[in-house]
Amino acid sequence: MTLDELAQRLTPFCNAHFEERVIAVENVRNMPGHAGFSYGFDVTTAEGISRWYIRVPPPNVNWRGTADVLRQVEVLNALDGTSVPHCSVQWSGDDLQWFDCPYFVVPFIDGDTLKVSPGEWASELSESKLADLGRQVMGALANVHRVDTDKVPYLGDPVPFDDDVKRWDRFYERSADPHLLSRVPECRTRLLETLPHDAPVGIFHGDFQTSNLLCSLDGELRAVIDWELTGVGATLNDVGWICTFSDPDAWSKEQGGRPMFLDPQTLSHYYVDAYGSELPDIRWFRALAAYKFAIITGFNLSLHRRGKRPDPSWEQTALSMKPLIDRALELLG
Repeated sequence: MTLDELAQRLTPFCNAHFEERVIAVENVRNMPGHAGFSYGFDVTTAEGISRWYIRVPPPNVNWRGTADVLRQVEVLNALDGTSVPHCSVQWSGDDLQWFDCPYFVVPFIDGDTLKVSPGEWASELSESKLADLGRQVMGALANVHRVDTDKVPYLGDPVPFDDDVKRWDRFYERSADPHLLSRVPECRTRLLETLPHDAPVGIFHGDFQTSNLLCSLDGELRAVIDWELTGVGATLNDVGWICTFSDPDAWSKEQGGRPMFLDPQTLSHYYVDAYGSELPDIRWFRALAAYKFAIITGFNLSLHRRGKRPDPSWEQTALSMKPLIDRALELLG
């Protein structure tokens, strides 16, 4: 769908859904991160100008899994009434008359994703401001994990712990540079031999890391965004994920290394403070996160090199495929 086509569709949609008379729908634009299926737009009524964000599935895919935008609606609705900063859904549905696909619309929230590279806004925060932001982030995550799963029946049954190891097999088989993943079978065996049995189960985000945290430039968490990988299962997946993305020992030191948020121990500590109990098997979940992202990198590198989904950034990320697996095995003991 081109921007002009979307603008033409948004006008009757807004006329039907706004209580005030719509004067204009303008500034329809691609949003960063998911160009082509996330858009911003502005609506002028007699009350003034309001800003909005619409999410639709990627083109030419089945509307299931990560492309099922109504899964995100289920979770966002469940977060209403909680203290978790999020985008409350204004309108959503699967009525194809509007956009030929399911959709949801939320108010536009000003801010920027949490960027910690040298020279970026978060790198300029004081230590106390950065610590406070870390508490906000991990407190929000703890409150996500407290939400009653009865509120999200659309998400289905919990993902079994062993399935979250085995389901990456097919991506491993299609990875580029398999020599960098030579220890994957060993790591897979260790993960399955040491499966947790009593870790908490609830709603998980699925990609809880800095690029999915919308903040003000003075260090206030505005919203946890991009819930396309959400589900019900082991909630410590999210803790392990953000810890792995902040673990210098999991990433290549080449080309300057990966910029980090707070260290894994600090993030875990803030989560424990907010959640109110210790983290069983957190090393296992950190290992699983490193294992998964190494395989995801190999698979996306393959898509890039075959021209299926060009993105040269995976060439640099690929430098960490072996370190990620090595770190996972180290965490598993």
